Amino acid sequence: MTTLLVAKQYIKKFIAKYDVYLKPLLKLIVALASLMMINAKIGYMQKIDNLSIVLMAALMCSFMPMNFIVFIAAVFIVLHMYALTLECAAITLVIFVVLFLLYLRFSSKDTLVVVLTPMSFVLGIPYVMPLIMGLLGTPVSAISVGCGVIVTFLIGYIADSATTLSGMEAEEMSTKIRFIIDGFLDNKEMFLTIAAFTVIIVLVYLIRRLSVDYAWTIAIIAGGLASVVIFLVGDLMFDTNVSILGLIVGTLFSMLIAKIVEFFAFHVDYSRTEKVQFEDDEYYYYVKAVPKVTVAAPSRTVKKINTSKKRPANVQARNRE
Repeated sequence: MTTLLVAKQYIKKFIAKYDVYLKPLLKLIVALASLMMINAKIGYMQKIDNLSIVLMAALMCSFMPMNFIVFIAAVFIVLHMYALTLECAAITLVIFVVLFLLYLRFSSKDTLVVVLTPMSFVLGIPYVMPLIMGLLGTPVSAISVGCGVIVTFLIGYIADSATTLSGMEAEEMSTKIRFIIDGFLDNKEMFLTIAAFTVIIVLVYLIRRLSVDYAWTIAIIAGGLASVVIFLVGDLMFDTNVSILGLIVGTLFSMLIAKIVEFFAFHVDYSRTEKVQFEDDEYYYYVKAVPKVTVAAPSRTVKKINTSKKRPANVQARNRE
C-alpha cells in the first residue's frame, strides 16, 4: 500500500508540474477518439470520414475550451446524418439543440461526461459513468449522463435503420420523419438506461455523503448492485434483451474503475478517526474528523565523495619549509 501511495504522490506532482501540457494533450486524445468512433459508426459523408480531417479537428479542439469538443462532435454527427437523409439531419439537429439547452443550463461543467458516456458504451462499460459521477458529481450530473445516453442510442438507431432509410427515398418527408421519431421514442432500452443511471447517480451520491466508515466503498457496491438489479428487472418488464453476462462483467469492471477513482480522489485512514466536541454561545458541535492518507515522496540526495587522499601533516610541513 505504501508503494501505491508513493506512486500516487508522484503522479499528482507530475500532473501539477506539467498541467499546461497535459490539458491540451487530454483534449486532443478525447477529441480524436470521439471523432474516430463517430466516423466508424456512421461514416456516411466521405469528406469528413478522413484521418487528416479528424486530426485537424482534434488539434483545433486541443487549444479550445472543452465545450468545443462537444460542438465539433455534434457537427460531425449532423453532417453524417445529412449525407444519409435530410430528415435524419433535421431531427438530429433539433434533438441536439434541446440537449444543448438542458446541458448548458444545468450541467455545463460536465463537458467531459457528455463525451465519455457514448465512448463508454463503445468500450462495453457504460455503467462506469453513473458510478463515477455519483462519487465526484451531484444528482444534476444525471442530465449530462442522460444527454450522452440519448446521443448514443440516437446514433445506434440511425445506424441500424440506415438501409431502410436509404430505401425510402421515394417516400414523403413526413413519412420519413414519422418513421425516425416513432422508432427513436419507442426505444425502451434507452429510457430504461436513463432511469437506471439517474437512480445510480443519486444513490451513490447520497451514500458517499454519509458520515459512516468506508462510505465511498459502500456507495460503489450499492451502485453496482443497483445497476444489475434495475437492468435485470427492466429486461423482464420491457424485454430489452440485456446480456446478463455482459451486464455482470461490465458492472464489476466499472466498480473496479470507480474504486481506482476513489483511491485518487478520496483516500482516508478510518483507523485514526477522531470525534471532536466543542461549543459556542448558541450551539454545541459534534465533529467527526477522518485524516487523509498521505505519504511524502522520498527525496533523493546526492552525496559527493572526494577520492583524493589527504597528505600527512609532516609532508605538508616540509613543503612549507
